[in-house]
Amino acid sequence: MTDLVPATGTVHWIGAGLSTGSGLTELCDTADRVLLWHRTEERAEEALEALRLNGRAVPRAYTLPALAAELAPGDVVVSMLPAPEHPGVLAACVREGAHFACSSYVSDAFLEQVPQAEKAGIVVLTEAGLDPGIDHLFAHGLVARARAAIGGTTPASYTLTSYCGGVPAVPNDFRYRFSWAPLGVLNALRSPARYVDNGTPTTAERPWEATRRHVVDGETFEVYPNRDSLPFVEQYGLPAAWTPRTFVRGTLRLDGWLRAWEPVFEELRTGDDTRIAALAKELAARYPTTDADRDRVVLAVSLDVRAEDGRTWSGGYLLDLVGDEEESAMARCVSRTLALGVGHILDGSLPAGLSRAAGTDARSQQWLGELARDGVHFTLRVDQPD
Repeated sequence: MTDLVPATGTVHWIGAGLSTGSGLTELCDTADRVLLWHRTEERAEEALEALRLNGRAVPRAYTLPALAAELAPGDVVVSMLPAPEHPGVLAACVREGAHFACSSYVSDAFLEQVPQAEKAGIVVLTEAGLDPGIDHLFAHGLVARARAAIGGTTPASYTLTSYCGGVPAVPNDFRYRFSWAPLGVLNALRSPARYVDNGTPTTAERPWEATRRHVVDGETFEVYPNRDSLPFVEQYGLPAAWTPRTFVRGTLRLDGWLRAWEPVFEELRTGDDTRIAALAKELAARYPTTDADRDRVVLAVSLDVRAEDGRTWSGGYLLDLVGDEEESAMARCVSRTLALGVGHILDGSLPAGLSRAAGTDARSQQWLGELARDGVHFTLRVDQPD
C-alpha cells in the first residue's frame, strides 16, 4: 500500500460561483490556511466579503501555473471549476504531491491519472457534493438496510429511483431557477440518458422526452433520467441475486416544467453548439437570479425490494431544503458536503487514490451524521419487511 502524503493543513479553493457557500466558511474554521483562487484577486476579495470571510482566507488570481507555483506536498486543492478543467488541475496536483477534491463526476481523462495519483500517495476525492454526493450517501444507506432485511443472496427484484433538482422556492412561470451555469443545464439535456425501465436497459436520446410525474411526500413533480445510471448498480453494491425492475438516477423539476420549457426543447432539437451557447446567455439574461430569490433543493432516493419468497422491504431518504438570505440551498448542500470530505483528507482518514462521497454504508452513515450536525437536514422512511 502506498504511503499517504500527510496533509499540511493548507487548502486551495478554486472558484467562487453559485455552488460556493458555507462549506468554505467551515474550512476557514478548521484548516490552518485557506486560499481562494478566482478570476482576479479583486473578484476573490469580493467573494470573501460576500461570504463574510475577509481576512480569513487569502485572495489569489487563478491561473493553473500560478496555482502550481504555490502548491506544496500535502496541500489540498478544491476545484469548483467546470468538470473539463479538472484533469489539468489534477495533473498539477500529481506533479506537486497535493491532494485533490471536487464535487463533479469523473471523466475518462480524469480517471487516466488516478493510478499516478495513488502511486504518489495523494487522495483524489470526487462526487462529493449534492448530486453527485449526498445522493450516493442515501443510496448506500438504503441498499445496506435492504440487504440486512432481505439477504444479499436471496433472489429478489427491486426498484431504485434517485431524483434531485434545484427549483425556485416560489414557483415562477418558467418553473425553474438556474442554480448552475445555464449552458451546463442545456448540454445535460442534450446528452442521452441510460437507465433500466421495466427490467430492460433503455436509452433516452432526448432525456426530457422520458419525463414522468413523480410524487414526493404528497407533492407532484416531473422527473427525467440523466446521464448513465447503469454503472451505479455496481457502485451502490446491489446484490447480484437481485434483478432491477427500475433503476434510474435523474433530475427533478416542478410540475409544469415540461410545458414551460417547450420553446427551449425546440431549440435543443435543431440548434448547433453555437446556437445553444447563445441560448444559454439569453436564458440567463431573461431569468436572472437576484438576491431576493430563494431556491429549493429536493433530493428523493427510494428503494423497494420484493423477494421471491414474498418478503418486501421499502425505504427512502428525502432532503427538502430552502435557501435563505445567507446562502442558497444548492450552495449549502454542495459546499458543506465537499468541505466535509476535505476535512477527512486533512485528518488523514481517506486513503491514497480515488474516493467518492461514499464507498461503504459505514462511511455513508458517518457522513450523513456529520451533514445533519452541519445543518443539512433530511428524513429517512423505512417500511419493515412483511
